Amino acid sequence: MKKLSIFAVALAALAFTACDGNKSAKTEDQAAVKSFEQEQVEAKIKMEIDSLAAEIGKLKDLPIVQEGGAVKLTDQEKQVKPDYLLSAAVAENAATLAEKYRMLSALSVDKNIAALYGMPTDEYQTAIAKLVADIDDPSFKEVEDTASIFKAGQQLYTAMEKNGRINNYWQLVAASLVEEIYVMSQNSDKFITAFDDKAASEVTYRIVLLSDAVSRLTEYDPEFEPVAKAIESLKPLNAETVDQLKTQLAEAKDKIVEARNNLIK
Repeated sequence: MKKLSIFAVALAALAFTACDGNKSAKTEDQAAVKSFEQEQVEAKIKMEIDSLAAEIGKLKDLPIVQEGGAVKLTDQEKQVKPDYLLSAAVAENAATLAEKYRMLSALSVDKNIAALYGMPTDEYQTAIAKLVADIDDPSFKEVEDTASIFKAGQQLYTAMEKNGRINNYWQLVAASLVEEIYVMSQNSDKFITAFDDKAASEVTYRIVLLSDAVSRLTEYDPEFEPVAKAIESLKPLNAETVDQLKTQLAEAKDKIVEARNNLIK
């Protein structure tokens, strides 16, 4: 009787093992299917993100930061220094890697504007150099001047993808766009004179492209939430002409300030 009981227990153990084995096999199969589906989704998202980056790469720099200076200030205009630029000292407030990328981009824009007004830029350059060192992104070797990193072209995108920093490319693009639009809104009467209708419409197009990219990335990376909020604030801008852009910059001024505050703190 005792032997029979032991035999019964052994059979039960084998049966349990068999059932558990089937369950494990099913779990592995389900995991494989899920992994395959996830790979397909990720591949689709990557293809879409690559396409959006390529579109941004085709656009010219906004006139206020174009090489050669599309915006020209008279000596008299240079006397009225902008009080709306970020202080170089705010670089110390950037704690996370995403924040450092955004701050790097925004300060680079402001450095250009400060130079336009004949203001000292040494402090900006020092802050930018420190952020570059803190970030330690090998992709930046693709850029001749790290102070122009905010322009984030296709070459930089390719390098950041190769180095596993692709998400931060969009942090750079978002911060530069928000800061450029913010600067424009603060002195639109002057800055808008450098725009033609094509350049005005491309401001809107940048917002659309960035919004599409962020909508795909936010689900996978919570550090894009500030970017999503900022872009949402910029959506009132949908100009196709210079006149429309000037009007919309004035009407959306508070929203633009909100976008900047959401992205660069």
